[in-house]
Amino acid sequence: MSSIISLLGLLLVINILSLQYSYAQKSKISAVFVFGDSTVDPGNNNYISTYSRGNFPPYGKDFANHEPTGRFSNGRLVTDFIAEFLGVKKNLPPYLDPRLTIEDLMTGVSFASAGAGFDPITSQLGRALTQPQQLDLFREYKRKLQAAIGKESTDDLVRNAGYIVSSGTNDFTFNYYGPVLVRRSTYPNIADYQKFQWHLIEQFMQDLLDEGAMKIGVVGIPPIGCLPAIITINSKKPISNRECIENLNSLARDINQMLKTNLKGLQRPGTKIVYADIYNPLIDMVNHKTKYGFEEAHKGCCGTGLIEADFGCNPTSPLCDDVLKYVFWDAFHPTEKGYQIIFNSLKSLIQDNIA
Repeated sequence: MSSIISLLGLLLVINILSLQYSYAQKSKISAVFVFGDSTVDPGNNNYISTYSRGNFPPYGKDFANHEPTGRFSNGRLVTDFIAEFLGVKKNLPPYLDPRLTIEDLMTGVSFASAGAGFDPITSQLGRALTQPQQLDLFREYKRKLQAAIGKESTDDLVRNAGYIVSSGTNDFTFNYYGPVLVRRSTYPNIADYQKFQWHLIEQFMQDLLDEGAMKIGVVGIPPIGCLPAIITINSKKPISNRECIENLNSLARDINQMLKTNLKGLQRPGTKIVYADIYNPLIDMVNHKTKYGFEEAHKGCCGTGLIEADFGCNPTSPLCDDVLKYVFWDAFHPTEKGYQIIFNSLKSLIQDNIA
């Protein structure tokens, strides 16, 4: 008798989950899945062996309950705003969080890992999940969902989901122009390294499409030369003359142009692959800060604002008086306000191509 009751209970749970999924299908987007680096990692690095973490104060000071979730900001990320805008959930959780239920998984997760890049050496330097490892986690996710709601419903959910890929900045800031010379020795010409990176992007995108993704937004590179830490490292007068490093911004524009051009060749019948521009909204915040109510665009709010991130921005770090006046939270990542402005700039793209 107990085994029959258990079986009936299991069937009831499966039926409830299937009903929940059928309701979700009424929306054009069933779930949101994210792959990438610290700009879209809501806390996966909390669960791997790495120094790239943001799960301690003052990170998250303006998040719900002031919780340092692992997001590299004072609050929410662009992907949280996108998930809420699409009606799937308010905040997108990290896939590696062991507390997630099947219901949580069904509306999407992030597989992103702070420190990651398309180049596997980048992820190794940051002790982050590589892009292929993130994709392996997505395959694991699909197996979990198939066991709960069946293959047909899982395939439908995957096909009707929206995907965001946001990676590549670290390949240049921490890898090619970083202290390890492996890639610069192999590719002394930056244009050749860009081609190498594109090959890796192309392979990742082909694999993601093979897994059933149909609607993918690929995020471009920000104005690298305006990141506070990059200004500090590259400026001749990092204290008295804090201006963006133009040659690095020029590189970012070149990379973005390559993305916009090459992504068109990856389209398959029925798919939508779009380029998402974050360079222009961020450079506009930096160049026209008062338009957005900012007062500081070349330093972060945490610590001195010149170099601190990860463990450098910690409970002992002094903070700015008003985070709403800062474009950047730490020396690499925008504030929640900055992320929301970036999200607002992407709304029409999302409505036209993903929603």
